[in-house]
Amino acid sequence: MDIKKNEEYVVDVIDYGMEGEGIAKINDFTIFIPNAMKGEKIKIVIVKVLSSYGYGKIREIIEKSKHRVEADCDTYKRCGGCDLRHIDYEETLNIKQEIVQNLVNKNLNQKVKVEKTIGMGNPYNYRNKAQYPVGLNNQKEATVGVFAKRTHEIIPIKNCLIQTDISQKIAFAIQKFIVEKDIPVYNEETGEGLVRHIVIKQGLRSHEIMCVLVINGKDMPYEHEFVEMLVKTYNVKTVIKNINTQKTNVILGHENIVIHGDGFIYDTLGDYTFKISVNSFYQVNPVQAEMLYNTALEMANLQKDEILFDLYCGIGTIAIFASSYVKKVYGIEIVEQAIADAKENARINNVNNIEFISGDVEKAFANLLEKKQIYPDVIIVDPPRKGLDNTTINNILAVEPKKLVYISCNPATMVRDLKLVEEKYDIKQIQPVDMFPFSKHIESISILKIKK
Repeated sequence: MDIKKNEEYVVDVIDYGMEGEGIAKINDFTIFIPNAMKGEKIKIVIVKVLSSYGYGKIREIIEKSKHRVEADCDTYKRCGGCDLRHIDYEETLNIKQEIVQNLVNKNLNQKVKVEKTIGMGNPYNYRNKAQYPVGLNNQKEATVGVFAKRTHEIIPIKNCLIQTDISQKIAFAIQKFIVEKDIPVYNEETGEGLVRHIVIKQGLRSHEIMCVLVINGKDMPYEHEFVEMLVKTYNVKTVIKNINTQKTNVILGHENIVIHGDGFIYDTLGDYTFKISVNSFYQVNPVQAEMLYNTALEMANLQKDEILFDLYCGIGTIAIFASSYVKKVYGIEIVEQAIADAKENARINNVNNIEFISGDVEKAFANLLEKKQIYPDVIIVDPPRKGLDNTTINNILAVEPKKLVYISCNPATMVRDLKLVEEKYDIKQIQPVDMFPFSKHIESISILKIKK
């Protein structure tokens, strides 16, 4: 049966894909349907056909899932920040568990039951970092918002349910300031104009706020008035100009100029205080980050005589959390500023059994093993979305730590990497944690122990 673009079909949605979209079959040909839910009967129109699968768009929901809800955001379908706002929250947790379980079942030899996803008590306004593009609308007026999914069209924000109220108020105030002072806005096509992005970081517990204005040049008109407005009205602790003159999609440039305050904010996770700079990585959902770290360390059952390696350690959050459970921690991270922050964080918290190393994980890890003859009892990895490189996996297999704790933001690459080590390791537990409520993103903890 030939499936053609623009044809309509009535289908039953039988499963979920990796993006949280519905999956249907037409004569064994797979169709992915955004916003469709498992168990629904729907009428679709085919919008794209590839050799082994296609994409459909909902025309009509004939039989609706009991878990479908009226979305509480007008722009979620366009912006792509929350793919699952049409599903009740409890069901999104089940879907994320099911996605990880399907990957485990299809790819691993070991039979592992994935635990129920740990949800968030209040899954709203949880982000401590906001990045708002600044551009021109159809009327050539300055606008602030979010990029539409897979485009660079800016959707003006009204009330984003994952950003904090204060970050949105600050963004609107900056937009108003830009319009009133007639400050030129960056044009992606021509590379002209000044203001490109607004980045706001805040301590959810400390309530300290950092405001970063990304500009295409070094000089900001009305700079003093701009700072005064932010400090007096919103009690902003530090204001920074980030210089980005490159024609690029990358938000931040390499140069930061502090125009108010000290260029840092602080926040608290658990019993520890962390220093956050412009470029340093800090989990955007600190409530769930605390849950993630405590859960991972509890599952790992760390001992006081153990040496722990934390690969991809960032600004040292999980390494510092783990420090009180073990004899010594070595943290490795390629971003130099993050390592500088990590060392400062250890000093602030009076943690003395950590050594932070700046360098490529692949090389720095090998150096600890081969040159310094330091061998870990436990390794924690928290890699980027692409997962672990082959050298790091081979080093882990060669050194054979007793325990491996794999924290992942991408279950597909996590399962791929687990398959490469499962001959030597028992996969004891896989625990998803909902770091990004109502989105397709899934954070997972895997605990592995060396086979006897």
